[in-house]
Amino acid sequence: MRLLTVKNLRKTFAQEKEAIHAVNGVSFHVDKGEIYGLIGLSGAGKSTLVRCLNLLERPDSGEIWFDGIDLAKQNEAVVREKRREMGMIFQHFNLFMRKTVEDNVAYPLRIAGRDRHASKKRVHELIDYIGLSKYARAYPAELSGGQKQRVAIARALALNPKLLLSDEATSALDPVNTELVLSMLRQVVKDFGIGIVLITHQMEVAKALCGRVAVMENGLIIEENNVETLFLSPKHAATRRLIRGVEDAFSLKHGETITTGNIYRLGFRRESVRRPLISYISREYNVDINILAGDINVLQTGDVGYLVVSFEDAGDEEGALKALRENGVELVPLTAEDAVNHL
Repeated sequence: MRLLTVKNLRKTFAQEKEAIHAVNGVSFHVDKGEIYGLIGLSGAGKSTLVRCLNLLERPDSGEIWFDGIDLAKQNEAVVREKRREMGMIFQHFNLFMRKTVEDNVAYPLRIAGRDRHASKKRVHELIDYIGLSKYARAYPAELSGGQKQRVAIARALALNPKLLLSDEATSALDPVNTELVLSMLRQVVKDFGIGIVLITHQMEVAKALCGRVAVMENGLIIEENNVETLFLSPKHAATRRLIRGVEDAFSLKHGETITTGNIYRLGFRRESVRRPLISYISREYNVDINILAGDINVLQTGDVGYLVVSFEDAGDEEGALKALRENGVELVPLTAEDAVNHL
């Protein structure tokens, strides 16, 4: 079931004499029960985009279809009502430091004018759900970063939203607390069937949590795919750079001669990632295969791997490439410059 559809969204900011196209014609959709990742480096336009989705920033043009209506065309009263169906999780938690955990979680319910008795029951249910019942009367300063973010998640769930918007929710956390928060977000989707738009600059987070991922650069979505295909066969140089951050490849200087043969990026799916295909292909087709870089990534759907290789003094190179394809390996030819940039 389609939950959110964004069409040709644009947002421009004036900076001195220059126009900054923070969101420049972005389109995508999110289904119910899906975790959709928007990944890119700082300045790519991700945070502006997520603020446009709930109309904290009014887009210049485009459509935001949510719950059957185009939010971009609604007045402020309608937007406020629909915004309650979109929970928001922030990088730095945004908790009220002088309010207890209980009061922080209760805040959206109080603002919405919900019944006090029912609200108290809902708050206790949520605090128990995030595993912090014994901290109900504690203040944020008494909590760890991971605990604060769990409180923020509970607060975002208070009004039973249909969609969660998560803006760099794990960026301020250490690896242990990051995994705890990611596990909680997975559980939230499983238990409540809501959708999540996950904004991150960390490919590690996207690969651990998302079903589909869009890569943003300069206000544009430059590549979108399911996470497995994105790792197997990234089409854009920016995507390869982001993936490179989680692949343990060695680095080479620009201009350095790395091979005299043809270079390929090989993507291995679940069924082939653990098999000794390269040694078999090398023997069977009498080709010398030089491995330049590689790694295995554990995704939600299973393991995928990649190798950057060159064929040196090749025998039957065409036969070797055909055999690799027949074994389910994704092949992307690279120039020497592409290979250096990729590594």
